[in-house]
Amino acid sequence: MFQKVSDKFHRKQNSSGKPIQVQSTPGKPASQPQSLVHETHTQPFASSSAVLVQPMAVPVQDRNMSVQMADARDPDEDERIREKAREAQEQAAQAQANLHNATQQARVAAINAAAAQAALDPSSAPAAAQTVRKTAGRYALADFHIERTLGTGSFGRVHLVRSKHNGRFYAVKVLNKEKVIKMKQVEHTNSEREMLARVRHPFLVNLWGTFQDVNNLYMVMDFVAGGELFSLLRKSQRFPNSVAKFYAAEVALALDYLHSLDIIYRDLKPENLLLGADGHVKVTDFGFAKHVPDITWTLCGTPDYLAPEVVQSKGYNKSVDWYALGVLIFEMLAGYPPFFTEDGNPMKLYEKIIAGKVRYPTYFDALAKELLKNLLVGDLTKRYGNLRAGSSDIFAHAWFAEVDWDKLYRREIPAPYVPKIDGEGDASQFDRYQEADVSEYGKEGVSQWDHLFGSF
Repeated sequence: MFQKVSDKFHRKQNSSGKPIQVQSTPGKPASQPQSLVHETHTQPFASSSAVLVQPMAVPVQDRNMSVQMADARDPDEDERIREKAREAQEQAAQAQANLHNATQQARVAAINAAAAQAALDPSSAPAAAQTVRKTAGRYALADFHIERTLGTGSFGRVHLVRSKHNGRFYAVKVLNKEKVIKMKQVEHTNSEREMLARVRHPFLVNLWGTFQDVNNLYMVMDFVAGGELFSLLRKSQRFPNSVAKFYAAEVALALDYLHSLDIIYRDLKPENLLLGADGHVKVTDFGFAKHVPDITWTLCGTPDYLAPEVVQSKGYNKSVDWYALGVLIFEMLAGYPPFFTEDGNPMKLYEKIIAGKVRYPTYFDALAKELLKNLLVGDLTKRYGNLRAGSSDIFAHAWFAEVDWDKLYRREIPAPYVPKIDGEGDASQFDRYQEADVSEYGKEGVSQWDHLFGSF
């Protein structure tokens, strides 16, 4: 800028094409040229003329020399100025990003605080919830009428039941004690009950109560009528970017809430995500959930969703859930997980997980791909959710830019898919299973395993 001003002033002096002649009168200093004073008053900015007409001790040729010196300014100095400008822009951008991260972190922290308060303070829960929670542990099978089977597992099944008292429908998870013990799942079963009893969140299935008889353990939970997200994904083959983002955002809020209570979920997959009648997500099956303030070493979870440190039997923390979120997002967008084997060989699968080479389909959204690269990473010093900013790196990511987290938590954002439900007890979204013999349910008495399940 200074160079352009100097050039303009130089061009003004030489506009006639001739050098300015300064005539001096004997006895008068040559530094007061009358012709320069007159020319100064022709400048377009009158406010500057008063300064220009002051006596000047610098000869004209010296001013010309200063112009030449400005023209010959060191290019290294220009580069240094540009570098400082770039640094200032980068600092401003980083400050803006930090502010955005802090804002998102504050919003999500407030959401988690509200959810935690709802779980701890009965006065903040609906009246119906208060009544049922007070009777937790005092249910009996005689309080319910069993309608049908909703799902089966290795050591139990889930039934749709209807309360004989209030007419509401629930899902009752029935676990056979002997099978739980044989499969060494006592700790996980007790942990599931404990974790569910501690949490209360819009995107987590709610535990209403537990009880046991001689042979079985019973957990009374919400009936989530929309079925599994897994079924919807298989019918759709893959989800559009916006649909995957919606479900991922709700799951992220649920995971972050659990982490705020030092709970690791450890079993994220589409099969464990249920859809409510309104289409919103409910995370279920807390069999592998555990209270972990720091690190743990237990090898558990679904093979496709295991983080590299779990496969390698290293100590791990809550960031394994964020890695699993990356696997879930990838599977929703692609229709298959990032690591899989055609023959189902688990050792080959684990080798791929440890190698960490992900092939992204060309149709993936660029921002989704960028987020996944920061989630599906074996290096814990680079994985989002495990860095200094914590989960705010995820919530503030550009892929989630249009998500209003407060509205999403309140379920004010319409779901992309609303299941067709015909009444409260409609279980048509679930597969049909051969019904079990329930005559063994509800037998009273004392068994040799009761001391292992005292919390039920």
